[in-house]
Amino acid sequence: MINSYAGLDDTEVAIAAARAGADVVRGMYGRRLARIDKGAGDFATAADVEAEKAILGVVRAARPDDAVLGEEGGHQGAAGAVRQWLVDPLCGTLNYAAGTMVVAVNVALRDGAAAVADPFGGDVFFTDGERAHVRHEGVDAPLAPTSATGLVDVNLDPPFPNAPGFRAVELLGHPGFVERFRPRVVSTTLALAWVAAGRRAAYVTDGGDLSGSVHFAAGIALCRAAGCVVTGIDGGPIGGSGRGLVVAADAATHGLLMSLIRGR
Repeated sequence: MINSYAGLDDTEVAIAAARAGADVVRGMYGRRLARIDKGAGDFATAADVEAEKAILGVVRAARPDDAVLGEEGGHQGAAGAVRQWLVDPLCGTLNYAAGTMVVAVNVALRDGAAAVADPFGGDVFFTDGERAHVRHEGVDAPLAPTSATGLVDVNLDPPFPNAPGFRAVELLGHPGFVERFRPRVVSTTLALAWVAAGRRAAYVTDGGDLSGSVHFAAGIALCRAAGCVVTGIDGGPIGGSGRGLVVAADAATHGLLMSLIRGR
């Protein structure tokens, strides 16, 4: 049997893997799906599991010596592997289970290529680590961040490790926020791809070090390659002791958000 993935570069592997997961997510939409309880109100569905299997099938075929860290399957592959893929097969599981088509499929090579697929919109946002594009119906276009929409996605899902010093919900009520921005809460990291694409002005979430998170790695890679400003909620670099995430289309938007966060 011919391995159709063996000759692909890392970027095309990421795109193919994200698309494979998106095909499963789209194909299983609307069915009554078994739920796997993860505790604290979190759960996965059969679609999460099957999408991850499809993604792993592509990665294993294309890069058999690489390791994978999956949201559902954990670490797989050789413990000493030099390279690792981070996989979130269905970001927005609660949206999906509730019949809402706002979800993402995230695939990222740690410190390398990444892709975010929108299963229902048909877009695949991707980066080779230096440039960022969106592919729609076979046509690639460069991503161009802009704050023109004034829309800011704020993640309100728990946990909130930096409370009471930082509470995302309080940011929404700040007079300065209301004067300049309009909030959106989509509860999926597809919002990060939207910042890179100019469909959102910014994205804010609480959290710890999110740089190596299966949920955030692909979106962070996209935003960095597109030229967005990417920091923690303290304004410092993400990674290590970094906390949470503030991603903005430009420095002015980032600066205003930081002043609101620090001045609450």
